[in-house]
Amino acid sequence: MKTAISIAGVTSLVMAAALFAMKGAAAPAATGGWVALFPDKSFKGWTRVAIPPDHPLDPVSQWSVDPVKRFIVCEGNRGHEWLRYDRELADFELQVEWRFTRLAKPAPYNSGIFVRTGADGRVWYQAQIGSASGGFFFGDNPENGALKRFNLSSLVKENRVKEAGEWNTYLIRCQGKTLRLSVNGAVMSEFHECNTPRGYIGLEAEGYRIEFRNLRVRELP
Repeated sequence: MKTAISIAGVTSLVMAAALFAMKGAAAPAATGGWVALFPDKSFKGWTRVAIPPDHPLDPVSQWSVDPVKRFIVCEGNRGHEWLRYDRELADFELQVEWRFTRLAKPAPYNSGIFVRTGADGRVWYQAQIGSASGGFFFGDNPENGALKRFNLSSLVKENRVKEAGEWNTYLIRCQGKTLRLSVNGAVMSEFHECNTPRGYIGLEAEGYRIEFRNLRVRELP
């Protein structure tokens, strides 16, 4: 059976594709409003930001892409920083798959996914990534004119993060004042006091090689 496609629907899809292409992202997925985010080799539309922001960046980037496998790769050997996608988002869902490169000896693997974070990273919200650990939000949230640190690690009731070398899937939903993190298919962390209505998403470099794939975003009404 043939299905009619409205001109308005086609126009909306084309406009969305054009908007994200200008920002260095791939075209939208065919269904569900998801938009795939994958930088080219120049990382146009993405910016390295030091952590903390007043520290100098290493002139040599630790970020690269594998266009065949469609991986974003962080070598983890050029200091603490994050890779910011240069488009502000308000209410949205973000999905990303990630895995650490496993080392021969046990190590405190560390990285994270930023959402609703300020351009310079002073205000930040992070979904923590580790090896068989992580899966919670923490960050610096503005409150009464100052930044207040929060950490929801103590509320994690089950570890669903796989060990280094295995792929994990994070789904983060930001809507209103609530941030919700699902780890490998189950909700693991919720923060209900986000005082930043919009901000940037990004990937953290913190000393360990990590690969990201299937990064996609869907804006919510």
